[in-house]
Amino acid sequence: MQYSWFNRNLKWIYTLPAVIFVLLMMLFPIIYTVRISFYEWSMSATTPPLWVGLSNYIALFKDERFWHAAGSTFYFTFAALTLEVILGIAIALLLSREFKGKNIVKTIFLLPMVATPVAMGLVWMLIYEPTIGVANMLLKTFGLEPLLWLASPNQVIPSLVIVDVWEWTPMIALIIMAGLATLPTDPYEAADVDGASTWRKFVSITLPLLRPTIIVAAMLRLIDVLKTFDIIYATTQGGPNFASETLNLYGYVLGFQYFKLGMASSLLVIFFALVMGLTLFMIWMRKRMEGATS
Repeated sequence: MQYSWFNRNLKWIYTLPAVIFVLLMMLFPIIYTVRISFYEWSMSATTPPLWVGLSNYIALFKDERFWHAAGSTFYFTFAALTLEVILGIAIALLLSREFKGKNIVKTIFLLPMVATPVAMGLVWMLIYEPTIGVANMLLKTFGLEPLLWLASPNQVIPSLVIVDVWEWTPMIALIIMAGLATLPTDPYEAADVDGASTWRKFVSITLPLLRPTIIVAAMLRLIDVLKTFDIIYATTQGGPNFASETLNLYGYVLGFQYFKLGMASSLLVIFFALVMGLTLFMIWMRKRMEGATS
């Protein structure tokens, strides 16, 4: 009897320890961070955490630097995600065609994605260097004025967006290419019979059928772009004058430079709620797109 029960529930018995471990690894940091967000604590072993209730959240919402970091986060996220999705779709359509040297082009195209972000940040620091950097050399070649790139408050976010687009557009393109490979051929054959142009087939057939795939790619990339830390920290550390400081970076500064663990935790709780809300919205959009195409 016991042996029979064991066999029937074998899949649960073997997977349960892993499920419990993953849940604990996910839930414990979240619960602990939420708890610390209601305390004032400088991470001192001699001074215990002091209960302050919602004071950390109130102080955070009154902090101009917090709102500036939120604005930089949304600016960077919107610009990077928009460019990556548009370029990813274009590159996926290009690489889905047959041409000589296609595999070599694919391999070269994927190299930025597999590179270490911090190392790439240091490389791009040299590229953006105002006096000897390659970026300004190219501008001078075309008769344009050199830019300050990472040293200018107005130019630093667009400069970081270029780095992010260069590194992560291949991921969007890979997902879109997988979606293109699963599209049915019947609509295209009917469009060819009707004499539809390439652009008309893309707008009326390819794009509507690809919408769920595009939503998935945008959702995965959205989560990553919002949490971007390594590239920004390696290149600017939030400067100049906090112009490139995002919420993720400001949380790090509050916690590990100013030792305001309570405020840092409250910021991370807000940030977690923001990321979760946007992710659920994207999931809802995907389900709606799938319902519309089915």
